[in-house]
Amino acid sequence: MSYFFQLVVSGIVTGSIYALSALGFVLIYKSSRVLNIAHGQIIAGGAFITYALTVWLKIPIYLSFFISMIITFFLAMSIERIFLRRLIGEPIISIIMVTIGLMSILDGIIYLTPFGTYNLSFPDFFPKRPIIFWGISISWTRMAGVIITFILISLFSWFFKKSPIGVSMRAVSDDQMASMSVGISVPKVFGLAWAMAGMSAAAAGSIIGNITGLNFETLHAFGIAVFPVVILGGLDSIIGAVVAGIIMGLIQQFAAGYLDGNWGLNGTADVLPYIILLIILLFKPHGLFGTHEIERV
Repeated sequence: MSYFFQLVVSGIVTGSIYALSALGFVLIYKSSRVLNIAHGQIIAGGAFITYALTVWLKIPIYLSFFISMIITFFLAMSIERIFLRRLIGEPIISIIMVTIGLMSILDGIIYLTPFGTYNLSFPDFFPKRPIIFWGISISWTRMAGVIITFILISLFSWFFKKSPIGVSMRAVSDDQMASMSVGISVPKVFGLAWAMAGMSAAAAGSIIGNITGLNFETLHAFGIAVFPVVILGGLDSIIGAVVAGIIMGLIQQFAAGYLDGNWGLNGTADVLPYIILLIILLFKPHGLFGTHEIERV
């Protein structure tokens, strides 16, 4: 039974990281109806910025974490301003193709740096002895990652529901023309959405980097791995990202623990989440918490 609960805890930890990684997708789609394919590269960039500040500039890790979020805030805002601002009003496929191009450009830039070719790791700043309760163990790094994840997700959720700017972003998502007619600046909303997505990506990258190490392939792969989470939860739902992330994390851990571990199967932890996703979408095509829109023509 302790093995079962160990898998549950591991699934929640993995799922919370998926949820934070998926948050950037949700923030951008919630305000602009655009999927940012280059999100994984921004996640990796945030992790590398935190590492550079911590190891090269000797800044304490907790300060590096917040400084990297600020840097990626302005970095993502600049990307939107330079490459995407001119495409407002253009077909969505055009914008998505631009984000695919950005993905390739950022890949090339990172590969030109030491981060693209070496496996690095953050210095230890938590006790190495794990937290043990009821026979279940969890490292201090993973526990801190879960706590930070849920704090950030709660803040973003409050921002969208209660703050005037968050309400404006939701209004732009529903109807851009109507939002402009009441004085809301759609370009500024888009820029802020990208900036906030950059912040969440930096946080996710820093947490992932502390847990798995700094490997570019692993980090930017999270940008693809969270697609099932985003789709399952609903493209415009923050709560959906949290629930779907935990569901996917639990499925992966149970598949790895029971199917791969006990039955000798290989790869079910990677495949099974997609199978479950397809089954759920047959009954909930808009995701678990996605907005079901009906257009009258």
